[in-house]
Amino acid sequence: MSSKKQSSAKPRSQQRTGSGAQKQPSARQQRLSARERVAAARAEERRRERRRWLVTFGATGAVVAALGGGAAWAIVSNNNKTEQPASASGTGQPPWPLPADPIAGAKAAGLNVAPSEGNALHIHAHLDVFVNGKEVPVPANLGISRSGNELAELHTHDDTGVLHIESPSKDKRFTLGEVFSEWNVRLTPTQIGGLTTDAARTLTAYVDGKKQAGDPAAIQLTAHRQIALVFGDAATNAKVKVPSSYKFAEGE
Repeated sequence: MSSKKQSSAKPRSQQRTGSGAQKQPSARQQRLSARERVAAARAEERRRERRRWLVTFGATGAVVAALGGGAAWAIVSNNNKTEQPASASGTGQPPWPLPADPIAGAKAAGLNVAPSEGNALHIHAHLDVFVNGKEVPVPANLGISRSGNELAELHTHDDTGVLHIESPSKDKRFTLGEVFSEWNVRLTPTQIGGLTTDAARTLTAYVDGKKQAGDPAAIQLTAHRQIALVFGDAATNAKVKVPSSYKFAEGE
């Protein structure tokens, strides 16, 4: 009796794993399933974000293209209206830089150019330039080749405005126009660089603090002469303190 009951009873392990039993997911499988759901949600969010970006980028690109076309037109238009820089044509707005060839203007003005300074005449003058109330620097190395093996008898060594005349000719006369020829900046009674006088703006030359009439380019450079050019409207020019002298370094 007892042996029959034992043969018909199934082990508990077989009862749990039989074909009719429900298989429960393990904790590890549940964690993986959760991760997969999170990953899928994140992937979907990235896809939505890409779609939004593509739509925004397409709209922005169209706007940029339109604006870019307008900007390009404006740049071309402005370039057509703007004068060439001083280093190229002798016109333009200040500051006016040292020309690419610092001695070409000296040769054009008929100044002597040599490997060393002349010693027959050695004097210094000083130049100030004011445009619309602001001082414009006179560049260093006017009349001196970039290689340094040639210099004109009229030249500058720094941007202080001191003009050096070291000439082999004792009786030669030098003018402000020759400085501007070296500088490649146009100077006339009505124009300095690309700036032209009109009903509101004037160009006035001063020598030792006194107004000068006539062509400023004809002003002679003499020992310790202080020259100033003032361009602008009356209100601005009135605020400029025109110097009447310059304190040269000892020995100049």
